[in-house]
Amino acid sequence: MKIAAFLPALAAIGIALSAATAASAHAHLERAAPAENAVLSHAPEMIVLHFSEGLEPAFSNVAVTDADGKSVPVGKPAVHDKIMKLKLPALSPGRYRVKWNAVSTDTHRSEGGYSFTVSP
Repeated sequence: MKIAAFLPALAAIGIALSAATAASAHAHLERAAPAENAVLSHAPEMIVLHFSEGLEPAFSNVAVTDADGKSVPVGKPAVHDKIMKLKLPALSPGRYRVKWNAVSTDTHRSEGGYSFTVSP
């Protein structure tokens, strides 16, 4: 059998593998501090998010809201490679929601959120 007979199959396998790699290129949240559903005895000074891919600083962001859905005044997060850090103002006791959106360096967008609580 000639090698030419296998070329279409090899090309199909190559295309499938490259598509699978591109699909997994989104920046996924790997860990966060404070962690999801954490109950803290004192208010955190910063949120630190670790992602699976490098991030585009200009297009990645974090927002924080309180239990009533009111925005907590925060600035733009600092982004360095796979880590996004956001300084927080003094938080009162209560439940807070963190919403993030991340654009990886290969321009894939992802978003998510989680909550944590500062106990009285």
